[in-house]
Amino acid sequence: MKTIWIVDDDQSIRFVLEKALAREELPTRSFTNIRDALAALENSADDDLPSVLISDIRMPGGSGLELLEKVHKRLPALPVIVMTAFSDLDSAVSAFQGGAFEYLPKPFDLPKAIELIQRALQESQREQVAQENLLDNPEMLGQAPAMQDVFRAIGRLSQSNVTVLITGESGSGKELVAQALHKHSPRASGPFVAINTAAIPKDLLESELFGHERGAFTGAQSMRRGRFEQADGGTLFLDEIGDMPFDLQTRLLRVLSDGHFYRVGGHSAVKANVRVIAATHQNLEQRVKDGAFREDLFHRLNVIRLRLPALRERRADIPLLTRHFLHASARQLGVEPKRISEAALARIAQFDFPGNVRQLENICHWLTVMAPAQLIEVKDLPPEIYASPAAVQHEAEPPSHEVLADEPTGQSWSPDPVTGLTHWEDGLEHEALALLSAGKPDVWNVLTQKVESRLIMAALANTHGRRIEAAQKLGIGRNTITRKMQELSLDWP
Repeated sequence: MKTIWIVDDDQSIRFVLEKALAREELPTRSFTNIRDALAALENSADDDLPSVLISDIRMPGGSGLELLEKVHKRLPALPVIVMTAFSDLDSAVSAFQGGAFEYLPKPFDLPKAIELIQRALQESQREQVAQENLLDNPEMLGQAPAMQDVFRAIGRLSQSNVTVLITGESGSGKELVAQALHKHSPRASGPFVAINTAAIPKDLLESELFGHERGAFTGAQSMRRGRFEQADGGTLFLDEIGDMPFDLQTRLLRVLSDGHFYRVGGHSAVKANVRVIAATHQNLEQRVKDGAFREDLFHRLNVIRLRLPALRERRADIPLLTRHFLHASARQLGVEPKRISEAALARIAQFDFPGNVRQLENICHWLTVMAPAQLIEVKDLPPEIYASPAAVQHEAEPPSHEVLADEPTGQSWSPDPVTGLTHWEDGLEHEALALLSAGKPDVWNVLTQKVESRLIMAALANTHGRRIEAAQKLGIGRNTITRKMQELSLDWP
């Protein structure tokens, strides 16, 4: 994990933040002045750069605003938190205009400060993942005719700024298409900003899109730029546009029509020099008929439509994508890439993948962590793959898959005759009965620890080893996942 940099000439402030962040298992690096921080920034390799920077504004030998300006020239996506006394509020506003993530007034409430830093860290991780996706996967993979049609369409649109609507099932890779359209467009040197309109509460979405002025609502302590301003000169990707609230659709239509918008609480029009790419898994024509989506906005977005095929419609690409994701997962985890047998590949290709490419990627992360050997065999595949109806149809006797126990007990999970999915609850019950019948002691703790181990490792595989995000997805505390990993002797590769 990259470090959090603290820049402040006040030793007590540095000490308090260092200790509080250490308790959260967040590494820090501290500087007493701007000069040393800038020198470290210039001389640090990419792996040593900060994930979040916290800086005071007024210090001997330089201004925090100067540091903010120079940091954003090299690391425009780095969240910078500015610390300031209440009397420095004007400076804080200047900091926001210079691109600061948030300001932290002194004296500050320590729990709230840590919460703010963690928010900034999550934002940094999202930006890093997005940038890695853009750099590591500059082109989409696919040899199937349906994907070749998509590639040809991207090529034809390469020199255009026209609005594009991407349709396709969830997990089919709509954001990758949007990134490719941006990369090959005249706006490639500008920012690519993505927002999932379905993932943000309605009350916050307007501010996220258009920004807000200081005092626009309770908690708006300063002016904040929205996604339209952040994407100035580049591309704004509006994912799940079909779920946008109806009243916000009107505001979006106005921006697309005349290229101007107003921040929440603002009175001055802001020009939007942005190309909009939208995506949805829904049938927008039906949404229009149902009165849930504006017909005029639909026609404004539906200038060029690209339909992305589901993974089951391009099965020929599954082996190629599987090997790609296994190598990508190994690279992220710093381990040797695992190989996969032809039989295992054939079994994977039979699966319908309701979660599409995203589901295949997650399965490859799981295999990288959980497969016991360097060569992945059919028996190593997750239960939903080898127990799928297609797999059961193609093989009369699918291999058994042991459950929860480190040593085979003879019990296997049986597929549901209707859905073909594995009843892991039945497997757990069988395992418990086997241990109880054998007179094993402490059965409760034995099985509980095994379940917890699988849950934690699955979450870490899903989040590429990021503990904080894994804990959030599991619904447990950050300290809890660390303590459990120590108790269970779990190591992340």
